Amino acid sequence: MSVDYKAYFAEHRETHLNELKEWLSIPSISALSEHKGDVAKAAEWLAGKLREAGLEHVEVHQTAGHPIITADHLHAAGKPTLLVYGHYDVQPVDPLHLWETPPFEPDIRNGKLYARGATDDKGQLFLHVKAVEAILKQEKELPVNIKFCIEGEEEVSSPNLPLYLDNNKDKLAADAIVISDTSLLAPGKPAISTGLRGLCSLELSLETANTDLHSGTYGGGVPNALHALVSLLSSLHDEQGRVAVKGFYDGVLELSPEMREEFAKQEFDEEKLKRDLGLDSLYGEEGFSFVERVGARPTLELNGVYGGFQGEGSKTVIPKEAHAKITCRLVANQDPQAVLDAIEAHLHAQTPVGSKLTFKPKEKAFAFNIDPSHPMLQKAADAFENVYGTRALFTKDGGSIPIVEKLSSTLNAPAVMMGYGLPDENLHAPNEHFNLENFDKGLLTAVEYLKLV
Repeated sequence: MSVDYKAYFAEHRETHLNELKEWLSIPSISALSEHKGDVAKAAEWLAGKLREAGLEHVEVHQTAGHPIITADHLHAAGKPTLLVYGHYDVQPVDPLHLWETPPFEPDIRNGKLYARGATDDKGQLFLHVKAVEAILKQEKELPVNIKFCIEGEEEVSSPNLPLYLDNNKDKLAADAIVISDTSLLAPGKPAISTGLRGLCSLELSLETANTDLHSGTYGGGVPNALHALVSLLSSLHDEQGRVAVKGFYDGVLELSPEMREEFAKQEFDEEKLKRDLGLDSLYGEEGFSFVERVGARPTLELNGVYGGFQGEGSKTVIPKEAHAKITCRLVANQDPQAVLDAIEAHLHAQTPVGSKLTFKPKEKAFAFNIDPSHPMLQKAADAFENVYGTRALFTKDGGSIPIVEKLSSTLNAPAVMMGYGLPDENLHAPNEHFNLENFDKGLLTAVEYLKLV
């Protein structure tokens, strides 16, 4: 007799939500040192729930930063092994005054659970724990082998997990890595991300004279650092929105007709986006739609440009220095270091006469990309269809989760990104929340996937 998991989760819904609220009440903010004890407390809480769920070999591994938790249940001989990855750390809550209810006092209103970490990522990760628990309680065995690897530093770029992965490849070996840290396209429209952009960043300083100068005495006769920087930065793009740096697009894969069809199925309303953002027009590389530009094309963006006098009133000065911060989002097969090298060469070649350039490379992360035809992804789409009544679309996300590429490449396994959040759930912002419709359906989808694999 098949188990009615819909009835099971309905019966245990209040208990499950109360447990999740308890976890969400722990301010596990990895970026703030004063919360180190809270992060450790959240790790121990999760370890306890994994044991209660029936997982074995539950361990809390101390690192140079925050703990990594592992667990497994490996009794399905001849069946695939799935590794569930997630994170229990959360973002800081500032600005606090914009929260309608305190960020660590979980509150349910209008079918949504409000709290920091509700959707990113405690709420989504919790679904997998309860899915495994439900199957073990109802059927006494799992249809697959399962492993968990949960970290407490994703929100600070996972500084310690890569070393742990390198040292524990056999322990974490799996046929697929299941990650729920992304979102549906819209309510009732599930999605499976087949790409995450990588990134690299840099800071520029441009200097001219050895001091700021009076614009009356020296204006028109000496280089102006702001003029020089603006000229230099304008050389980075052409009039068609393409990055004008030689070698920038090396390695970029052309969009296949199949992938462009998946983008088109999203039926994204660019006119609505313009209205919502108060824009007269969108911007970007010619020949691509908005969703293609932000999901599958690389970018070079100015994040900050500053220099000279910025106080109230005027100051007739020729500034001696000017600065810029730049971030690039990268796509599959682009090498972050090669991109930085290409940009540095371009900037030095284009630096105006009379100016001295200082180039400081910062972050680097590879993009993640996977073929949507992979059987593990197709079964995930089937699981979504069986629960949501509509098949998941395969998308590419413009954001970056650097650890995904590291997980997939180190373990030589496909990453199956089955997100249950929604784009408007305020992750990283005040009033973060998780729609409980996707809490309910997410539990059923997680169970369904384990059975389909």
